[in-house]
Amino acid sequence: MRIIFTGGGTAGHINPALAVAEIVRKNQPDSKILYVGAKGGMEEGLAAEAGFDFRGITISGFSRKFSFSGLKKNIITLKNIFLAGRECKKILDEFKPDICMGTGGYASGPLLKEAGKRGIPYIIHEQNAFPGITTKILSKKAKKVMLASNTASKYFDKCRNVVVTGNPLRGKMKDFTQHEAKKILGLDSRPTVLSFGGSLGARKINESVAELIEWSVKNGKYNHLHAYGKYGTWFKDLLLKKGINPNGHGLYIQEYINDMPVRMAAADVVVCRAGAITLSEIEALGKPSILIPSPNVAENHQYHNAMELVNLNAADIIEEKDLTGGLLINKVEMLMEDENLRKEYTKNLKKLSVTDAGEKIYKVICDSVK
Repeated sequence: MRIIFTGGGTAGHINPALAVAEIVRKNQPDSKILYVGAKGGMEEGLAAEAGFDFRGITISGFSRKFSFSGLKKNIITLKNIFLAGRECKKILDEFKPDICMGTGGYASGPLLKEAGKRGIPYIIHEQNAFPGITTKILSKKAKKVMLASNTASKYFDKCRNVVVTGNPLRGKMKDFTQHEAKKILGLDSRPTVLSFGGSLGARKINESVAELIEWSVKNGKYNHLHAYGKYGTWFKDLLLKKGINPNGHGLYIQEYINDMPVRMAAADVVVCRAGAITLSEIEALGKPSILIPSPNVAENHQYHNAMELVNLNAADIIEEKDLTGGLLINKVEMLMEDENLRKEYTKNLKKLSVTDAGEKIYKVICDSVK
């Protein structure tokens, strides 16, 4: 089988594609796999790390800002769409895929559009409870539309070829017990908070988490694992100004978490954004969480993702406009102190968890090329 995976912009679009690509490679070692994404995008590095061939296209996203800079960016994007179309034609001519799979983001649009024009079957996977624009447009000619949850199905015509598969996860999220994970990280027996605001970081989350860490350290309350993101390099200096040693006992402060299964297993409470893949990881491990949806994403989809869990009594939420250090401290302390509530969240999360999503998607791929 010859297959192209495409999707990018954020890890939430890239990792599902890589997860399925790894399953294809495991089941069909002789298959030819190509990842197509934005030149210089995050997907280029992640695909290389996973051992997949990569072809870059000239593509960028649209700005939603009504400003001169936003208008300028959108003009560049329109030009890039034209260039990307030509590049995708060449990629398809040279690689000759049997099927293409898209996982969303602006990087996936041009390739799947060209595939559709040529009669090459393609399938798409939507990770969020509220589908993105790219997914909605491409769904019209897709051989199969795969969704993470039933909630998203109402946004598609009933005649569409829609199936709920769940979100595929890379690696084995359940490889570690909490005791094993804490031992690996050198943590003591205190409860552990895991917090992060995405690969780029989120200023308001970082500022509020810094207050939480300051309060926790002074009270000897918790171990704390925090990722401040690409644009949060000032975070350690902020802790130092508060009199906190970022390398102190029980603290793991770093830019990016590259061993999430271990960190997630060690946590008692998770404070994070509400990206679809992050929520699938939380569900898989049944981790009580306080969700802070990003307000800066298309169609406000993280809020919809979060509310799906909140409405099922499986998580708590703080909207970013309401976020303060004091409120976060109160929420974390309340959840840590209420063992029954944590057990309730865990029970309800396990009901949502889909552990075989990758295998379901692999079956869809095989069925689609018959």
